[in-house]
Amino acid sequence: MRTDWHIYIVLCADGSFYTGIARDLHARIAAHNQGKGAKYTRGRGPVTLAYAEIAPDRAAASRREAAIKKLPRRAKNLLIEGFAGLERQ
Repeated sequence: MRTDWHIYIVLCADGSFYTGIARDLHARIAAHNQGKGAKYTRGRGPVTLAYAEIAPDRAAASRREAAIKKLPRRAKNLLIEGFAGLERQ
């Protein structure tokens, strides 16, 4: 059985972004909103999913997460805008 990994960006209530990886994306977002997610998102909730993509394994997901974290905010905004456009189609 193949389990894909998700790379995601959430928008925190303070306007900042958090990027992470998870196998169960919806459970991870719920954990962030319950204050059980990453230390960074505690006190910055609620968070809203802004972007997600799939990776075939944890190593690929970790590499992509690191690459996204290095992007300037403007580039992250472009990723998010493209993702929102795909969801509307």
